[in-house]
Amino acid sequence: MFKSGNNTQEFINGFKEVVPLAIGAGIYGLAFGLLAAQAHMDELQVGIMGTTVFAGASQIIAVERIVSGGGALVAIIAGAALNLRLLLITASIRDVYAGRPFWQVVLGAHLTTDENWALMLSARAEGRSVGYWYLVGAGLMMLLVWLMATIAGVTFATAIPDPRALGTDFAFTAAFIAIARSLWTCHWDFIPWVTSFVVVALLILPGFVDGSWAMIAGGVAGATLAGLRRNG
Repeated sequence: MFKSGNNTQEFINGFKEVVPLAIGAGIYGLAFGLLAAQAHMDELQVGIMGTTVFAGASQIIAVERIVSGGGALVAIIAGAALNLRLLLITASIRDVYAGRPFWQVVLGAHLTTDENWALMLSARAEGRSVGYWYLVGAGLMMLLVWLMATIAGVTFATAIPDPRALGTDFAFTAAFIAIARSLWTCHWDFIPWVTSFVVVALLILPGFVDGSWAMIAGGVAGATLAGLRRNG
């Protein structure tokens, strides 16, 4: 798997150094587990979803759409639209994947999150030579913590008679606010965020479309504007 000791050490460094960020993600992972339990998902289903999708914000919005009665198709589209930002993230570090076999590109892209991407850029800004295996090591730690946290959330929710009585139904809202705040990087993000809000408002307030489709349209509009601004 590794071609040299340097790759191994880079992997280990990424695996260890992302722990503080992974713990933070684990907190809203617990909230996702509580929400998933309301959608009648068990630990196995949450574990499979977390392993194959591995995109916290998208998983949350998809399950929220199911809980609200939006249906599976709407849930999938909403999750995919919200995850469009990862196309920009992976494109910004395309040098990491250059010249690598296809399976490594797929693995690296799957394990790329906001946290390990930002951590790798921060390490590079400090003058450290880190790349693919650092990203993968940090991504694997993020995945493990996410799975443990989400499964624990489902277990907790199913172990108490009425989760809503404890206010756990608000956990999703709180977690999503935390995720949204973590995505804010600079004042330029204000424009695509406002664009998303305006598109949703224009579609949902007059009753033109269902709220689920309005949010999908808003997400696509905001992501598209952000992509055009970065490429401009």
